[in-house]
This record gives sequence, structure tokens and C-alpha cells, in this order.
Amino acid sequence: MSSDQVTSLARREALALVDPKARRRVREAREIAERAIERRPVYGYSTGVGANRTTAVPDSDVNTFGMRLLRSHSGGIGPIAPDEETRAMLVVRLNQLLNGGTAINAAVIDRIAEALTSGHLPTVHSLGAIGTGDLSALAELGLTLAGELPWRGGPGPAPEPVTLTRWDALPLMSSNALTIGQAALAITDLKLLLDGVPLVAGLTLTALQGSLEPFAEYVHAQRPYPGAQLLAARMRELMAPAAWVPQLVQDPFGLRCLPQVHGTALDAWSSLDQVLTVEINAAAENPLVNVDAADYHHHGGFHLARLALALDQFRLGLLGTAELSTTRLGILVEPAFTGLPPFLADGENGSSGVMITEYAAQSALAELRGAAQPVMLGHAVISRGVEEHASFASTGARRLLESVGYFRLVLACELVAAVRALRMRGLVPAGDGELRAFFDQATELLDSSVADRQLTTDVETAARLLSTP
Repeated sequence: MSSDQVTSLARREALALVDPKARRRVREAREIAERAIERRPVYGYSTGVGANRTTAVPDSDVNTFGMRLLRSHSGGIGPIAPDEETRAMLVVRLNQLLNGGTAINAAVIDRIAEALTSGHLPTVHSLGAIGTGDLSALAELGLTLAGELPWRGGPGPAPEPVTLTRWDALPLMSSNALTIGQAALAITDLKLLLDGVPLVAGLTLTALQGSLEPFAEYVHAQRPYPGAQLLAARMRELMAPAAWVPQLVQDPFGLRCLPQVHGTALDAWSSLDQVLTVEINAAAENPLVNVDAADYHHHGGFHLARLALALDQFRLGLLGTAELSTTRLGILVEPAFTGLPPFLADGENGSSGVMITEYAAQSALAELRGAAQPVMLGHAVISRGVEEHASFASTGARRLLESVGYFRLVLACELVAAVRALRMRGLVPAGDGELRAFFDQATELLDSSVADRQLTTDVETAARLLSTP
């Protein structure tokens, strides 16, 4: 399963179907686990969890231990996670459980699939994880499955309660499904916006009659970074019909360094996508059932250091691309580059034109800069010192989700200015290819008036265009 498939299911654009073979694997794992626990202590089944790992659970408490574990771990705080994020969590957790790495009751899997189909959701709080397991959110799911907390939303009757035991509690919680689902939603939306960057930059390049030399294949063969090569090839494709003589010997960084800066963001996106593909499809529960060895493995596969680093890297790469967009906006409002009135105004003395879009873009950029702070700089020692490191990938995923809207607005500000500059110079993209079609779409939607007026609607319109597949 991929990130875009998780997103499709989270947004109810597709239905969840459980592979019968995968369901059989789950039942087989349960049989293996029941035999393994008779031979040795197993964390979270015959022992407590965290610092209580050395405390044996007596036979007299076995029947109640699972529910006590869920109740004690369901203390999430803060805002309620939005519906699509909660659905993404359900999708990821269902897919992971079907790998057969736990002893969970197959009926639990059936109920999660039923909830995805019917549209019923648990109430999940956003805060409670530090990148070593979304324990509180998944405990809230567990209590909802058991009937102790109500389902919300969805037409018709909610899924019937299922009895949860020690075989179900820790296996259900031993995952980062909410974090992974949130990251999957974010990179799906950001891929669309990243793909729009060459189109917006291409309009700016056309408006400025800039140089195409920075995108030459020979240049990028010398430093063959995949993202830079991909971006350069895309710009060559979009600008192929262009035949002007560049106005300058070489352009400012906003255009000249686009392959290096945006290419880095593309590489970071690819790295994050690869990590998420692993995580979405992983059996990473602790302890992990090994069906072939008929035993358990105690391990640290729940630690999201790799995902946290990929999230940090991508948010920083995204910031660089956004910064370059604001520099191009600054070029567009400068008469020395465009030959037009300052701020692409209508020429009247003191007219401000698109001046405010620079402020707005920089305001959105400041939010992106705040969201780009590396979460891996954080540290935590918890559970009486036995869990002494955390990735804070959960925070990184939320910050990436927050970045989507701000990044979109930065690009929208540039798009508004680029279209206005092209109109004022009487220019259109050469040829009848993709760049020309994008320009035609934008001109059809954006107000052609250059009089001083409120530009909020223009930017919002441009943002919607950038979000259209």
C-alpha cells in the first residue's frame, strides 16, 4: 500500500477490502503466539509494559489485563484529530495488522474494516505520542472497539463491540499508525504542489524573459542529483518552445538556482515516500510474532527515528522551495527586471499594485520556517528511565500537515504576480503545450484588473488552481 492509497481511503474515494489470505495469516499468528507464551515470558502479555516489564501478570489478572492496559493508555490530550487523519490511522493500522505480526483477534481486524466502510470513527486526541508509538490514540480506538467509548459519524448502526483481551490490547497499540497516516496525507497533497512549482516558475521565467541555460542537460550531468535533473528536464520540456534572447547574462537565484533548491525538495519527498511505504506495510509490533520460528522477538522497531529524519529533511527542503518562490515574487515587483511600474501597479502615482502579496507570502513563509524546525532536536526520558530516547516523528508529521496550506499560499502569491506581469507585458507562454494551458486556466480564473483592490480572492483562487490535479 502506498501513501496515495492511504489518502484515497482516508478521503473515502475508495473502499477497504480485506484479503482473505492476510486474514488467515492473522489467525495463524494467534495460534503460534498462544504456544510461544507457554514457554517464556512475553512483554505485554505475561508482563506489564514500560518500566513494569519485570512485573509478571498473574493468571488471576489475565482476563482483565488487556482492558486495564487500554484504559490506562487512553489519556490523549489536546484537539480531536480531524476525520480524515483518524481514517488514515485506521487504514494504516489495518494494513499493518494484516501482516500477521501479532496475536490479535481477527474480529478486531474485521471491526476496523467495517468502520472504514461504514464511515464510523473513534474520537482520537492529537497529543499523546513522542515518536515511539501512538499509544493514546490507538488505546482510544481500542476502547471504542470494545464499546466503552462511542463511535461517531457514519450512517446506520455503529460496529458491534468486540471483546478485547491481553492478546489484543498491546498489539493494537503497538504502532505509529496516526503519525504515519498524517504523513501520508501530507505528502500526497504536497506532491501535487511540488509538481506545480515548475509551472509557476515557468510563468515567472516567461514574464522576465529569463535564461534557460540553468536547466541545460549538460549542467546537471556534472552534478547528477536526481531531483535537480528531474526539475531541469521538466523545465526544458515546459520551456521548449521559448525562443527569446535572455535580458540578463544570468538571472537572480530565484530562477538560476531552481534546480538545485527545488531539486533538493524533490529528493527529500522521494526519501520520505520510500520510508512511508516501508512503515505503512510493516509488521513492526513489539513483541513481534515470527510464524516461521514459532516464537516472539522483543525489539525496538516501533522507534520512528528514520521517519522523523525524513520528515525533518522534507520540511526543510520544502522551506527552501518556498523561499525561492518569494524571491521570484520580489523580482516580479521590481521594474529593473520587468520594465513595468513598481509592484505591477497601474501606473498611477503611489499605486501599490501587488505590494501586499509580498507581505502575505513572507507571512506564510514565516509559518513554514517555524514548522521546519527539526523535531529530532528533542529528547525525552520516560517510564522511570527505561525508555530513554524519542524521535518525535509524531510532531514532525503534524508540522508537515500544517505546512501544506502555507506552502500552497506562497506559490499562489507568486502565481498571481506572474500572471499579472505577463498580462501587463502582453506576453503568453510560447507554443500550445502544458505551460500555455496552465496560463490560460489561470487567466480565466484570475481578475484582470490592475487597479488597487483587495487581492485576497485572487490568491485564494490561485491556491485552488494549484490544488487541482
